[in-house]
Amino acid sequence: MPREELIRLTGNGSGGPCGEDDCPNVYRTASGSIVVQGDVSDAFTPPAGEGIVEIPESVLREAVRALGR
Repeated sequence: MPREELIRLTGNGSGGPCGEDDCPNVYRTASGSIVVQGDVSDAFTPPAGEGIVEIPESVLREAVRALGR
């Protein structure tokens, strides 16, 4: 799925220290599911075909605010 099809919930105009696309972020898909971008984590080994990422709590809080909850 191209990034252009996602609704970015975090990092919109916040003027943070990172570039346009390289910060941890939370996105919503057209079907309403959530896509998370973050640093790859080695906390545990996920099943084949899955991955885990680590993002700051503040990014999740920003996403919740963007969803109006």
